[in-house]
Amino acid sequence: MSALSPKSLARASAAHPKRVIGAWGAALVIAMVVIGMLLADVLSPQQSFVYNPESERAASQIEAITGSPDRVTEQVVLQTSSGTFTDAGNRAAADKLTAELSGLGSDVVTTAISPTADARLVSQDGRTAVIPVVMAGSLNDARDNVDQVLEVADGANSTAGLTAKVTGLASIDHGVNKVAESDLKTGEFFGILIALVILLMVFGTLVAALLPIILAVASIIIALALTALIGQFGDLSFFVQNMITMMGLAVGIDYALFIVSRYREERMDGVPKLDAIERAGDTSSRAVFFSGMTVVVALLGLLIVPMSVFVSLGLGAILVVLSAVAAALTLLPAVLSVLGDRIEAGRLSRLIPSRARREAKGEGMWARIVTWVMRRPWPALIIASGLLIVASLPYWGINTGASGVSALPSDLTARQAYETLQQQFTVGEVAPALIPVTGDPASPDNAAEIAAIKTLAVSDPTLGDPKLNPGPSGTGAVLEVPVNADSTSDEAAAAVRALRSATSLPVGGAVSQNIDYFDIADGYLPVVVAIVLTLSFIILLVAFRSIVVPLVAIFLNLLSVGAAFGIVTLVTQDGWGANVFGFQQVDTVEAWIPIFLFAVLFGLSMDYHVFLLSRIKERYVASGSNVESITHGISSSGRLITGAALIMVAVFGGFAAGQLVMFQQMGFGLGVAVLIDATIVRGVLLPALMRLLGDWNWYLPKSLSWLPHISVEGRPETTPSAAQAL
Repeated sequence: MSALSPKSLARASAAHPKRVIGAWGAALVIAMVVIGMLLADVLSPQQSFVYNPESERAASQIEAITGSPDRVTEQVVLQTSSGTFTDAGNRAAADKLTAELSGLGSDVVTTAISPTADARLVSQDGRTAVIPVVMAGSLNDARDNVDQVLEVADGANSTAGLTAKVTGLASIDHGVNKVAESDLKTGEFFGILIALVILLMVFGTLVAALLPIILAVASIIIALALTALIGQFGDLSFFVQNMITMMGLAVGIDYALFIVSRYREERMDGVPKLDAIERAGDTSSRAVFFSGMTVVVALLGLLIVPMSVFVSLGLGAILVVLSAVAAALTLLPAVLSVLGDRIEAGRLSRLIPSRARREAKGEGMWARIVTWVMRRPWPALIIASGLLIVASLPYWGINTGASGVSALPSDLTARQAYETLQQQFTVGEVAPALIPVTGDPASPDNAAEIAAIKTLAVSDPTLGDPKLNPGPSGTGAVLEVPVNADSTSDEAAAAVRALRSATSLPVGGAVSQNIDYFDIADGYLPVVVAIVLTLSFIILLVAFRSIVVPLVAIFLNLLSVGAAFGIVTLVTQDGWGANVFGFQQVDTVEAWIPIFLFAVLFGLSMDYHVFLLSRIKERYVASGSNVESITHGISSSGRLITGAALIMVAVFGGFAAGQLVMFQQMGFGLGVAVLIDATIVRGVLLPALMRLLGDWNWYLPKSLSWLPHISVEGRPETTPSAAQAL
């Protein structure tokens, strides 16, 4: 037996629990220090490209001309409740605020223009005015410094009758990040709270219920520290924290749930403590290891998408899954060894253990369901698969993109200022198209390009009057074309695509970046699907030494993922039932959602699939009966898988309850898919297919007999009555 097998790791950890717990304790202390010192500095709200699309080429040329790849202009929107901005008091207040903004220094603000100096900065009714504030440096610099602008603007709100609100790329990102942090905390709190309730229902004891949560939190801390260390080699997306927390709670709790449940089964069967831990390591821990590897394999698909947000999300999820597996294989056996039968302390009900015994004997709800499926496999297969196919149909009408400012929380001041700006002036300066003009702008070639752009701007109502800003060195210039629409909208994208067609010069700016991002997300989806399917097929082929198992798994997972995609589209985009769930209906599904959901859902689906198949094959090896092994595997594992699924739904639901549309779509999609997978797919479709396939379930062509013998199911049960004795 390998010294690093789940069985041997479980035995060694249980034999030396103080050493293992001490090592993990030291690792957690170091991890928290690393997080406190390094994590904040490696997280960035900016999306960056791994390759060089048109928006990046434009940014590089703009930086060569101006010294900065972006020109970020924040708009301070002033409104007065008494008088107009022709009144001396209001004009003085506007001048004072402009002076304070300019006084932040040239490393924060380049220029700030008072509305008293330009009549175009005052609305027609005179009650609204704008102070354009050009931020110093790049967009990242503006994001770092915009809090100072916000603080100065907030100070102006103390002036009687005057309100000041800021909008722009940097202030919008600042507001989104604050909401994301709030959503993260809310998701964590409700996810953990509901997970604890479900664990109490599954285990019936307080100590057993708390243990999986402790393991999940430890996994999250380790993963965050590893993220901080890896981030020293390049910035990671701010949202990697959300990903690590969400996935860590989901898989960390589930893995501990499976192992603790198997340990308790063995103890109820009279097996000594260390032997029970070893047997749990040889069965459930082994299944957890391979389940984790299938999740990691699926998440590898995110790493090939050449954008920092996908790479960051994939990396964070992989790190926390690996951390959860490591904790389940080492720390959990050590804690079980220390606790022993004290894991049964804090019993809340004596009904739950007896229910577990009934289900193990084939008398529970899942036993009745699988018995019905075994007798009527064809109707079960047709009805269940038909429901999932119908649920997937709305996906074919999906419109991917980004929801934009209008989908942000209504109390976000950046959104309020944006809407006021849109009503009273124009939002064209918030995210203009930026076109670098290298060399002499008056040269025949450059003059012709500029003329073509101006002609297009006159004919396109979404575009404003182009403005040529000479570079500080006197060579080159940046042509700034206002885009009078939300930078994520279809109107803005269409206008900038028209600009790209009208000129050979590269077109940059926020809208151009969004176009490149949308194109990458759409183009890489089939690539990610192909890679995930191929790698998943290989790992399941090797794990179960069957060519049928991976084919069935892929078929079932595609059905459940397709149904989840369809329901997300139907609810969040088409608005069917959005109010029931408290979601904001928008016209688009976030462009990153399909790739993200596919990789994560496929991994989580494989997670349950491996665990369930390991129980079925364990019984099949012992009994040789296809029907009996399927019935026993489903009936004995159904309660655990349902509990694990409900925990994941609770965790994902906590994030779906947030204010940001992207989190609503992500959490809802994950929750729906897991619920479908743990009920319809694993409880009906899988047993129906396996019943119809019979012994073909474990077919391996002779040409593949060279594959290594890896027993995911661990030791076989010696007799059918062994499990029924629980």
